[in-house]
Amino acid sequence: METQCQRVKLNDGHFIPILGFGTYAPEEVPKSEALEVTKFAIEVGFRHIDCAHAYRNEEQVGHAIRSKIADGTVKREDIFYTSKLWSTCLQPELVQSALEKSLKNLQLDYVDLYLIHTPVPLKQGGEILPTDEDGKLILDSVDLRHTWEALEKCKDAGLTKSIGVSNFNHKQLEKILNKHRLKYKPVCNQVECHPYLNQGKLLGFCKSHDIVLVAYGALGSQRLSKWVNPNYPILLEDPVLCAIAKKHKQTPALVALRYQIQCGVVALAKSYNRKRIKENMQVFDFELTPEDMKTIDGINRNMRYYEFLPIIDHPEYPYSEEY
Repeated sequence: METQCQRVKLNDGHFIPILGFGTYAPEEVPKSEALEVTKFAIEVGFRHIDCAHAYRNEEQVGHAIRSKIADGTVKREDIFYTSKLWSTCLQPELVQSALEKSLKNLQLDYVDLYLIHTPVPLKQGGEILPTDEDGKLILDSVDLRHTWEALEKCKDAGLTKSIGVSNFNHKQLEKILNKHRLKYKPVCNQVECHPYLNQGKLLGFCKSHDIVLVAYGALGSQRLSKWVNPNYPILLEDPVLCAIAKKHKQTPALVALRYQIQCGVVALAKSYNRKRIKENMQVFDFELTPEDMKTIDGINRNMRYYEFLPIIDHPEYPYSEEY
């Protein structure tokens, strides 16, 4: 994996910055905040912005990017922007119009990376989370290989530079890699990854196929999401991380991010706190020793904050597999 100015080369020749800014925020956070914090993130040096249709803030994030282009802070080609195809649009005939809808919200001509957000299809329609009268999610079925072909067409049409997946296990990745007449391999698999869930096996599998692992939840998890188990320990309070942070005169968050980067993983730092957004850019100012890395490997407990339990009964539920 070649790192050039803190960027990683993807298998299609494009480059992804190894540190990204995550833009998801819980519903109670006003959408206008996404505009302000994304502008701020670009001002302090973030060039990789990770978003998705399901976050319902692409309009604001797009506005932030365009305003930073307009004021001369960056050019469009300096920004690496990721969007994601939501689960209600996995039917092949819906893919291109879903991406075009994101582009319209963003008011951009193309995205740098378009991902299948999850391998689990939900009933198509206007709702992000379609539910029946009992409040249960309405699941659907689709052949993900056909969804993938529709993403390949989006790349050929110039709507996205690169295509990848998110929340896929190795068997779901294999299904795409082994498909008849595969035109483009996924460039990445974006999954939950942090010192409590270091994804060693999945990372090994991805590296062997020249697929980059992108880590969300790299700092553990906010306690606000209905998807998250509230009883789990808080990653950034882990005594091992805190001790290593103290030794390097850094924060536990920076140690967690630095760990990913030294594993060759692209790390997404999600924060709406300006002080911490700026602080997260300091990940390039220090290095962990091989002993530090080994010690952090030792706190792995294969623990997921995001278990996505409402979709556990679906045959494509990704976490039934070990990796």
